[in-house]
Amino acid sequence: MIIGIGARKGINSQEAIDAINSALAEAGRSIDEVHALASAKLKENEAGLHEAAEILGIGITFIDHDELNTYDAPSASQAKRFGLTGVAEPAALALSEKKELILRKKAYGRVTIAIAE
Repeated sequence: MIIGIGARKGINSQEAIDAINSALAEAGRSIDEVHALASAKLKENEAGLHEAAEILGIGITFIDHDELNTYDAPSASQAKRFGLTGVAEPAALALSEKKELILRKKAYGRVTIAIAE
């Protein structure tokens, strides 16, 4: 499974971890099933995302915007103002094997999570 993450600027690691855990609980899945975290290149300087990945022991990949835009995000996204079709859903789909969302994006406070297989 791949967890796609969108976030407001300046989130902390605990916000990201709480959002990931909430999404996994909703999907009936475990952190042990997660192969990677993914987000948009524009989030690569977000310390909270890097720290969350390190705490969880899961790698995080920041995906180029052109690649993200090759995926249709089924949910409306604030990322359109940055020229993106989305962040959480396209990022999760980009790294997933089956290219199927098992949890459409959902906001948990200032963090948005989508899960793909």
